[in-house]
This record gives sequence, C-alpha cells and structure tokens, in this order.
Amino acid sequence: MAVLELYTKFNRVWIPDEEHVWKSAEIVKDFHSGDNVLDLLLEDGTEYCYTVDPSKPQLPPLRNPDILVGENDLTALSYLHEPAVLHNLKVRFVESRIIYTYCGIILVALNPYKQLPIYGDAIIHAYSGQNMGDMDPHIFAVAEEAYKQMARNHKNQSIIVSGESGAGKTVSARYAMRYFAVVSKSGSKTRVEDKVLASNPVTEAIGNAKTTRNDNSSRFGKYTEISFDRRYRIIGANMRTYLLEKSRVISTLCLNIRSTILIVSFCFRQTMSVTTTYSTRFVPVQTPQSLRT
Repeated sequence: MAVLELYTKFNRVWIPDEEHVWKSAEIVKDFHSGDNVLDLLLEDGTEYCYTVDPSKPQLPPLRNPDILVGENDLTALSYLHEPAVLHNLKVRFVESRIIYTYCGIILVALNPYKQLPIYGDAIIHAYSGQNMGDMDPHIFAVAEEAYKQMARNHKNQSIIVSGESGAGKTVSARYAMRYFAVVSKSGSKTRVEDKVLASNPVTEAIGNAKTTRNDNSSRFGKYTEISFDRRYRIIGANMRTYLLEKSRVISTLCLNIRSTILIVSFCFRQTMSVTTTYSTRFVPVQTPQSLRT
C-alpha cells in the first residue's frame, strides 16, 4: 500500500505545535496525489489546512490507533516516529504512573524526580530468574538479563546508561548495581552501589559545570566495572572517569554557560578544604609559597 493511500478520511495525524510540540488532528477529506492541502480537524473542533508541496509532498506523521496507545514496547506500534514515541511515553507516565518502556532490547526511562516504591528486595526477587519481556519493563529486567548471560555464557556483559543532563543516569546505574548485589548474595552489609559511587563528590567537584538546562551538569563519562567470583558473587568494583568537553572547564560558550574552576586551599590545621567557584574564564590556581619545592 502506498503511503498516500493511508491519508484518508477519519484517520488521524500529528502536526507540529509551538506549545505542545505535537498535537493530534483528524483528516476530514481524502488526500490524493497532486493536492496541495490536507484538510484537518483539530481536537478542539477547529478546522486546519495543512499545506503540502505537490512536487515533494511531506505529509504529517500518522497517529497510531487508540488500541495501541500505552504499549509497554514501542516496537509494537504501527507507526514509530517522534510524536508516537512521545505520546506513548506520556500516556504511560501520566495515566498509569509507569516510568519504564521497552523499545526492543532498549529500556526507556523517565525521571519522575521523586522516590518510587518499585526498587525493594521483593521486586528484585520477582525479576530474578525471569526472561526479559516476561514482566513489566524495569531496570531490574535489564540487569537480570546481563547477569544471566554472564553466568550462562561465561562472558563479560555491558550495560550502557545514556541520557541527557538530569535524566537519572547515575540513579539507574545505582539500581542496577543494587540488583547485582542482592541476586549474587554478596553478603556485604554495605551496599555495593554506595561504595562504588562514594568517589562521585570529588570527581564531580572538578568536572561539573552550570549549563542552560542544569546547574550541576557533569562533564564526566563513567565506566563502572563490577567483578564477580566463580560463584558469581561480587568481589570488587571500580569506576573510571573520562573528562568530556574540556573546553567547558576553561572557557564559556555563551553568557548562560559557566565553567567550573577548582580552587584548593591548604589549611595548616591538619585539614584541607576544597571550594568550587564559577568563572567565565580560566583562572590559574597559584600554589602557596610555603608548599613550593
């Protein structure tokens, strides 16, 4: 079936909107090749004419049927594009209070900016031993799949946690490590994720910067490695950091983006204080005369 044949009366599409990014509209008249206007009816009852170039028709993306809205896997949608993804995530989050959604083997997570009661030991044990897809989408399902593949195939596994500033990457990594600590029965009274992330404050103090979207945006990429013994219990972990966007540490791109400068002052009372200040240009740190060799 040609794409143009789908733009018939009563089908719905997504059109760009300055306030809501995308808004839904219903087609009120079949669209044919050569037409320069797609007649639409907005949800508020307003008629709208969507202009189309007949030589290069770029029609708005089609909306999925209501029966597919709220699917826990985005690959199950008939049309997979930006408005379809955003709408599905919105419906799941606003109406069902669900922050996790699959997209194949990828887990999409929304940051609720509050604690949720879905990370306790009972939830961990519920996901332990289950196949990915058998239960609702969750960070524990991804962690279980990696843990199971490691034990079954005796090969190293990797979980990539990616997202924009403030998306919740560090928290997601913490929950994954908590899952490994519980299912591997490491026996440690101190949570492994707390030990691994204990060095974060020092690292972040050197590399964080204020941006237009986040007052504490990390300039570091992190690689966390967790080691297991032959019985797949955690025996150690380490975290490596990689400084990203070095230009932001010594320069600024605009007036609303500031770089972070670390100033270390040594106090002769057997203590050391670290103060982080912000500047729009690089300020070299002078070493006290008494500490020079």
